[in-house]
Amino acid sequence: LCAEVLGLSFGRLPEAPRFQVLDSTDPFQIRACTERLTLDRTLFIVSSKSGTTLETNILMRFFLDRVSVLAKTGIVGERFLAVTDPGSELEQFAIEHRFRKIFYGRPSIGGRYSALSHFGMVPASAMGLDVARLIAGAEKMRARCTSAVPVRQNPGAMLGFALGAAARAGCDKMTFVASPRLRFFGTWVEQLVAESTGKTGQGIIPVDRESLASPETYGNDRFFVYMRHELAADATQDGAILRLREAGVPVLWISVEDLYDLGGEFFRWEFATAVTGAQLQVNPFDQPDVEASKVATRWLTSAYETAGQLPEERPVCVDTDAGLSVFADDRNAAAVVADVLERRPHVADVIGAHCRRIVDGDYFAILAYVEMSDVHVTVLQELRHLVRDATGRATCLQFGPRFLHSTGQAYKGGPNSGVFLQITCDDPEDIEVPGRRYTFGVVKAAQARGDLAVLWDRGRRVIRVHIHGDVDAGLARLTTIVRQAMGDVPES
Repeated sequence: LCAEVLGLSFGRLPEAPRFQVLDSTDPFQIRACTERLTLDRTLFIVSSKSGTTLETNILMRFFLDRVSVLAKTGIVGERFLAVTDPGSELEQFAIEHRFRKIFYGRPSIGGRYSALSHFGMVPASAMGLDVARLIAGAEKMRARCTSAVPVRQNPGAMLGFALGAAARAGCDKMTFVASPRLRFFGTWVEQLVAESTGKTGQGIIPVDRESLASPETYGNDRFFVYMRHELAADATQDGAILRLREAGVPVLWISVEDLYDLGGEFFRWEFATAVTGAQLQVNPFDQPDVEASKVATRWLTSAYETAGQLPEERPVCVDTDAGLSVFADDRNAAAVVADVLERRPHVADVIGAHCRRIVDGDYFAILAYVEMSDVHVTVLQELRHLVRDATGRATCLQFGPRFLHSTGQAYKGGPNSGVFLQITCDDPEDIEVPGRRYTFGVVKAAQARGDLAVLWDRGRRVIRVHIHGDVDAGLARLTTIVRQAMGDVPES
């Protein structure tokens, strides 16, 4: 995510290579990414600390296979770099396939704290950034965060204390707002804060990319962090933040002068998150609930390798005309069916009943296992905002499977205050995984099912809506259903 933040924030530099991140098993997203590449002029950076991450490994094999078909001369592995910890399976694979270079991580540094290590800086260098300048900014921030600096002058400690104190006071929905050029930083903050603090039934739920509204829209569980680009601030955004402060909503204001100051901000937030973990009395360096989804996914993909199909599912209800099916475990099904008081409820009734489970102190999260395209982002942003405006509750929008390694920890191990809507879809044009019986579409389906099973096991309020056929039409229909359930809220 650090690499993605840097690539999107700086954009393509003059005479530098075009840079993009692929971290999805969605066939449409893989195909769209592949079509943007000139494969025989692409350097692939394969990044995994453990070297066992499923998505990374099958994407690596996919592109190795594609490049092998094109290569007439030379060693295919020379077009690949690996960033991994010493002794990992990826290291061994890279040696065997004669990768151009292996950059090593430090096993003592957790993945989400590795922004300033090779995991962030190798791609930063490849995209043409001044890495020395980024590191210099981080060193400057590190010097301000040492034990020799009084606490009230320590920017990392004060941010950590603020986050922890807010969470303990009930303001555990940390809402990140940033100037337009800095808006991508929130994606990285989400992972850092959620995965580090969301465990043992407590933690902070980060809220990113939610549009600003009037103060009366929000509940009393919000804590805003505003990262302002001093040289390119947005006046409308400034005004909205000031109105929140004047209304007594807690807001922490962070000033950033230059994009290269992001090096220092990576360090500040890593330091602050460790401090927050200490305040909340949780270990900020583990992620016990992330592995649960991986185990469930491995079981399902293994089942497919053996049987040639995933285990059969039975929906709670189906709307053939709308192209939607709803799935739930017994506990969640009983809750939503009881609410509509029908033995054979309509899909719209069940989705509406589920959305009405949101109460004070909750948050609503959309977990979308669909292509993360601009069109899908727009419609799902509309959906989350109509729920926010109708209920006053915090909302989150996540795309699978990437969030499983990020906010997924807090959703499963954090406070049981989430109401989740998982969205899956058909993959009519699937992509084969070289050397495997399963496809990328099967892997995505297994990841979604594994995620759902763990959420159910943790007693979370969650249902799954599956879209049959056209995804765009299905998302539009789903948005209409939620809008009607929320009382015909005007568009944001």
